[in-house]
Amino acid sequence: MDLDDYISIVEKQESALYFLHFSRKDAWELGQLMVSRILDENLTLAASIRLTTGFVLFQYAPEGTAINNENWMTRKFNVVREMELSSLLYTLRLQKRKQTLESRGLDPRHYATSGGGFPIRVSGTGVIGAVLVSGLPHVTDHDFVVDSISRFLKITDVPRLPLNLKI
Repeated sequence: MDLDDYISIVEKQESALYFLHFSRKDAWELGQLMVSRILDENLTLAASIRLTTGFVLFQYAPEGTAINNENWMTRKFNVVREMELSSLLYTLRLQKRKQTLESRGLDPRHYATSGGGFPIRVSGTGVIGAVLVSGLPHVTDHDFVVDSISRFLKITDVPRLPLNLKI
């Protein structure tokens, strides 16, 4: 597999994982699903669900996480909000074009080229927010979010990236 294959997989994930609606109750239920997985799998992983306004609908930070995880989630959120793409898809596209955040006019103190931010795309509306995690290797962060949203939406055939992917 090459960079184009990885980009294609993430694009398919984003196309498949859209919501018919997304309410605060949905944020709570998706957040609880993620926290259950974090606890069951004994992960040191912070999770957040935010609207594009920046309003936090849900957030959880288990023992072992710190302000650094919050900062990473904010930087990933800024990518999702600005680009209306997952932070991993944006990262892959930058790599394909041999570009950096700086070459695109984005300050790396405020944006991250790292997986773990995924858009909440509502059918007929567009991107209204983001699901974010921080604490694992960044492709694993991305996969955790994809798997959690897949479970929440009860979609079983979403393509997945190899977790040993080095990007």
